[in-house]
Amino acid sequence: MRRTESPRGAGAGRSRVAGCTLLVTALVAGCSSDGDPLSAEPYDAADRISFSGSVEAGGKADPDKPLEVVAEDSDGRITDVTVVDASGRHVAGELAADGSRWHSTSPLAAGARYTVRVSTEDEDGAPGRKVLAFTTGRPPATRRLAVTFGPGAGTYGVGQPLTAELDAPVEDRAQRAVVERALQVESTPAVSGAWHWVDDKKLHYRPQDYWPAHATVSVRSTLEGIRINDRLRGGRSEPLTIRTGDRVIAVTDAAAHRLTVYKNDEEIRQIPVTTGKPGFETRNGVKVVLAKERLVRMRSTTVGIAEGSAESYDLDVHFATRVTWSGEYVHAAPWSVGSQGYDNVSHGCVGMSTDNAEWFFDTVREGDIVKVEHSTGDTMEPFGNGYGDWNLDWTKWQAGSALTAGTAQSPAEQARLRPQTV
Repeated sequence: MRRTESPRGAGAGRSRVAGCTLLVTALVAGCSSDGDPLSAEPYDAADRISFSGSVEAGGKADPDKPLEVVAEDSDGRITDVTVVDASGRHVAGELAADGSRWHSTSPLAAGARYTVRVSTEDEDGAPGRKVLAFTTGRPPATRRLAVTFGPGAGTYGVGQPLTAELDAPVEDRAQRAVVERALQVESTPAVSGAWHWVDDKKLHYRPQDYWPAHATVSVRSTLEGIRINDRLRGGRSEPLTIRTGDRVIAVTDAAAHRLTVYKNDEEIRQIPVTTGKPGFETRNGVKVVLAKERLVRMRSTTVGIAEGSAESYDLDVHFATRVTWSGEYVHAAPWSVGSQGYDNVSHGCVGMSTDNAEWFFDTVREGDIVKVEHSTGDTMEPFGNGYGDWNLDWTKWQAGSALTAGTAQSPAEQARLRPQTV
């Protein structure tokens, strides 16, 4: 007997097809901008948020007061705030966990124009947006703090610290934090580093380890117009870019009377040397090449040795590579060739043959590392006699920063803080 399809069965099949068609249509409609608030164009949130002070009315804002943005609609919240001036400087801020309020945490600059972009969402999750521009007023005449960066444009060794010289003292820690946060360093390849206050007018910057070889390092100040104290605001400063060359490190073993030079972590030469004799011991530790002088007149009177005494000297010295301002060099010492590699007979310098000194002179550049170990002398001081920065371990180096180590974010990152999802 042949089985036939019942009309009811055929109708049911058609109904299922039609049902699927309707379901697909519903899904498509549900994914359109009309059905999904997250895909809709942001609405104008002007009537749902307010700004502190005279900002909203178009007046000039007080740069010494924080900027505040408040969600006026209890059913909505602020999701993001970005504040940036005409030169691209971001203002850091903090957003309440419930999205009801945002306030700036870094100072505004005086006489600057800012753009504020506020993102919101309503009770249905629909996005809103408000963009507002405002300017800050100019304060009464105050002194402007100038910052001069060093060491100067050029190519240096991987041990060269950056320096920042202030033309006015800054002693208060909170004021130092304002200054330090505005001194921004970038390097390619990227490395982390920190500023260290040498005194109230000078800072040094270095990474935890030496700079990478063939890196580009830039430093600039975003301090212009920023209030430091009642009588001092940031002034305009020239940025600086330096580059590093090969990673050249010279290690002097005073006990073995030998200097070994490494280039990009490969040993390229060993040189017999003599270092400081008893009473004139060569300083231990890491030093940085300060300068190179083909001919230097060295006189004992400049280091406190009386003229005519048994230890006095007055010599013309060739191929002198300076590593301290007090007069420690790596240089040619043809008069002590017989002791080089065997005994320490100098007054504190590292002496070698003329040929070796010329090779060393031609191989190193300012910023290269000259390290001395196994001397009976003291360790080179970190500051004041050259660059002894690397003789501070990283923990002690960070302790010289006015910012809390390891927690500071860039202004661009802080300016975009969002409340955490609960």
